[in-house]
Amino acid sequence: MRSSAAARIHLLITSVLVLSATACGLGIGLLLGGRLTAALAGGAAGLGAGIGAYLSRKQVFAFLRPADAVAAGPAAATVRVSLAVPAADPAGGDDGEDAGGGYAEGLADAVVVSIATYQAAAFPLTPLGVSEEERDARRAFAYRVCAQEGLPTAVRVSAAAALEAVDQGVDAGQAHAAMKALSLTVYDHRGAR
Repeated sequence: MRSSAAARIHLLITSVLVLSATACGLGIGLLLGGRLTAALAGGAAGLGAGIGAYLSRKQVFAFLRPADAVAAGPAAATVRVSLAVPAADPAGGDDGEDAGGGYAEGLADAVVVSIATYQAAAFPLTPLGVSEEERDARRAFAYRVCAQEGLPTAVRVSAAAALEAVDQGVDAGQAHAAMKALSLTVYDHRGAR
C-alpha cells in the first residue's frame, strides 16, 4: 500500500514534534531533578505530543485533501492539494463582507501580522539586526497579503496607510501610530459582524 504525500508529511512532522518534545522534556527534567525526573518528563512530553498528533490526523488529512477528491469521494486519486477560497459576494459588494466563514477576519489578521513583521524589519532594535534581503522579503510578503481579494475595504485602506508609513522608514512613531490604527480597524471590523 502506497502512502499519500499528506500522510508522509504528517508522519515527518509528527516525528519531529515527538523528538523535540522528548528532548525538551529531558532537558527540563535534568534541570529540575536528575535522571529519573528527566526520563519521566521526556517520556511524558513525547507521549503527549504523539497522542496529540495521532488524534489530530483526521483533521490534518481533511485539510490537505484535494478539492476534487472531496467531491468524488475516497476513491478519487490524489493529484494536487488546494485550499478553497470563498467566492465573491453575490450581492455585488467587494469589501469582504461575505459569509466566508471568517475568511475576511483571518485575512485581516494576516495583514496585521505581515505588516508588523515588515515594521520590525524596517525599524530593527539593533542597528545591523536585519539584512536588506530579509527586509525586502518581508516587504514583498506584506504587500502580497494586502493585495488578496476578500480583504474588507476599511482594512485595505488602513493597511495601505500603514505600509506607506513603514515604507518611508523615517519616523518609527508614525509607523507605530499607523499600525495601531490598522489594529483598531481590524478590531472594529470584527466587532461589526
